[in-house]
Amino acid sequence: MFSEDFSNRANRAEKLPTLMFTVAQYGILLLMLGLTAGLWRLQVLGAENFRMLAEQNRIRKVPVMAARGKLFDREERLVVDNYPSVSCFLVREQNHNVDADLPLIARGLNLDLEDLRATLRHYRAAPGYQPIPIKQDITADEVAFIEAHRNELPELETIDEERRLYPRDGFAAHLIGYVGEVSEEDLNNSRYAAYEPGAMVGKAGVEETYDELLRGQDGSRDVIVDSRGREVGYLRTQHAIPGQDLKLTIDIDLQRTAELALGEANGAVVAMDPRNGEILAMVSHPSFDPNAFAVRIHRADWNKLITDPGHPLMNKAIQDQLAPGSTFKIIMSAAGLQEGVAQNMRVNCVGGGTFYGRFFHCDKHHGVLSIEQAIPLSCDTFFYTLAQRLGIDTIAKYATALGLGSKTGIDLPAEMAGIMPSTKWEMKNFHQKYYAGSTISVGIGQGETQVTPLQLARALAGIASNGHLVRPHVVVPDQVPAQFRQAVLDSFPGAGESDLPLNPDTWMTITDGMAAATTTGTAAAAHIDGVDFAGKTGTAQVVGSGDTHVKGGAKTPNSWFVGMVPRRNPELVVAVLQEHGDWGSNSAKIAAKLVALYVEKKRRQEHNLMEKAGENKPVEVGAVWSDPKPAARGKGAGAEEDSELHGGHFFVDPEKALGMATEIDPKSIPQGLKPDHFVGAIGTTEVVPCYKAPTIGKDEVVPSYRAFMREGFCAAGGPRAIGSAALPLAARFTAWMPLRFRERQR
Repeated sequence: MFSEDFSNRANRAEKLPTLMFTVAQYGILLLMLGLTAGLWRLQVLGAENFRMLAEQNRIRKVPVMAARGKLFDREERLVVDNYPSVSCFLVREQNHNVDADLPLIARGLNLDLEDLRATLRHYRAAPGYQPIPIKQDITADEVAFIEAHRNELPELETIDEERRLYPRDGFAAHLIGYVGEVSEEDLNNSRYAAYEPGAMVGKAGVEETYDELLRGQDGSRDVIVDSRGREVGYLRTQHAIPGQDLKLTIDIDLQRTAELALGEANGAVVAMDPRNGEILAMVSHPSFDPNAFAVRIHRADWNKLITDPGHPLMNKAIQDQLAPGSTFKIIMSAAGLQEGVAQNMRVNCVGGGTFYGRFFHCDKHHGVLSIEQAIPLSCDTFFYTLAQRLGIDTIAKYATALGLGSKTGIDLPAEMAGIMPSTKWEMKNFHQKYYAGSTISVGIGQGETQVTPLQLARALAGIASNGHLVRPHVVVPDQVPAQFRQAVLDSFPGAGESDLPLNPDTWMTITDGMAAATTTGTAAAAHIDGVDFAGKTGTAQVVGSGDTHVKGGAKTPNSWFVGMVPRRNPELVVAVLQEHGDWGSNSAKIAAKLVALYVEKKRRQEHNLMEKAGENKPVEVGAVWSDPKPAARGKGAGAEEDSELHGGHFFVDPEKALGMATEIDPKSIPQGLKPDHFVGAIGTTEVVPCYKAPTIGKDEVVPSYRAFMREGFCAAGGPRAIGSAALPLAARFTAWMPLRFRERQR
């Protein structure tokens, strides 16, 4: 019994280790399977991910900033350039206490410690891999500091970039705009979705409107770094794509003249080609230095700009909304003549008139006048009467058709629309009927009417262009891709291009009246001899004005002038506004300086044969020559009584003409030539004084054909052979050569 019991216990004891061993075997097997699965997941399934993480531990992607596109004027002269710059960024490394390094960084980079800490707090929510810009455009000493402290400050990185270089003294600043660091508000806008914090974007003017084209596309460089973050090599580079250069419509010469002419006066000047809407000059004063924004602007400087009572950041050419004064009388004239009211009006001005129980003053006693005298003399009484007869809604119909009360659609941000009152406008804004007495003030450009200088230039130039109005623009259209150009048109809605057909008599009467204003009228001080210069002055009272006529005083009227050349179908319109500038004639003198420069430059270009020439573009030139009479042939070319003087116009390609001249072998030209031996010469119709070329008597010998072609000469014996003067071949205006053909003789 005992032995049987012992045997059973022995069998159970043998079975227990066997079971435990089996369980242990399966446990080990499961563990091995788990480890194998984990290794599979890590080494096979996650291999690519961990390879990328390993690469990132030793490779740093450094941005390569794209150079921003440059800006040129209409003659391809550089306006806005870039210059090489270095900026410092902070890269937040793992397991590195950046906060402890901030005092040293602040000292080495000449930063305020609290400002530096505020910058890091600003970017605290940004991804850890994103570099934080801490200082732009650092100096050579600061670059040296970073290089010398690579081991202690591995988080500091430098990036080379191109930074904006704008003209000095705020030249064309409002038109060009500026660049600045993208703001949090900008980043919430879908337009800036591609930007990272710290990026520079266009903030105003052309820089803002055409930012997408100008900014280019950034690249990157993969840099190999060691365990301390130091660069030890390069892997690959994705080159940046520079931004697109743009040609502006402005003319640097006109822009400079406008800036100097306006001087220190607060106001604006706009010069436009009313045939196509190209802005040739745009000035707003006071101005600002956009270079201050190219590197982060100091808070004190920013506060000074935004609190300046002169509003230097406002582009007054498109944002200053003021009463137009008597310049509005041109629009009144168009409305009155088109409605058949003003043609036969005769008004006796006795220094003013009574309307709706109130006496409205005129600055002079003009006597009896018609509209032909009322425009150049700017008689308020005449236009008070015309306004009463037309009524506010008829006035508003023509004013709005000419673009008042609407944006022009210029490709610049933040343009203002102005105000053109009407019965509907009064009801919409004030929920009341329009007071008829207010119409009298509107008739002379006062009251609720508000315009910008650009609106006024476009409207009056439209009348002078027989009712054709254009959309102003500051970038040459063919510089912009068609899709982007359409996007700009959609983004800047406005009056655009339109037509207001005018009766021929209306057109002639108004343009002649404006021409008379610059000769015998209110703008006579701006008259330019020999130039068909027309315009209209305006002296607009300000709110609460005492009409002090103390220039620059707070109660002094605003001074307006809109002028154009020529009077009909003008090529140039200039609008000038001087805030508190007193009489409109003061602004007319400024406009006259721009017109004089434009005319002088135009004449110079028209007489420049070489600049006018081009492929399939012959140039019309004039020539004079002498020809022996049939009975005198064979007697010699020196007998004056036996020669006839001829003149003619020719269409010549100067390149071919010069080619003919240079291909002639000088040896084949007989020596001892005299002026009369030349049949003639080609050139422009402009006569250049003889002091610009050697004078040779009719019996003197020309040194050689080559000398003639190189230096030219003046015939002292009168306008025989080549006329009164010949220009040197190297002279700028034209090129002369012996005339061996006659075409279209006149």
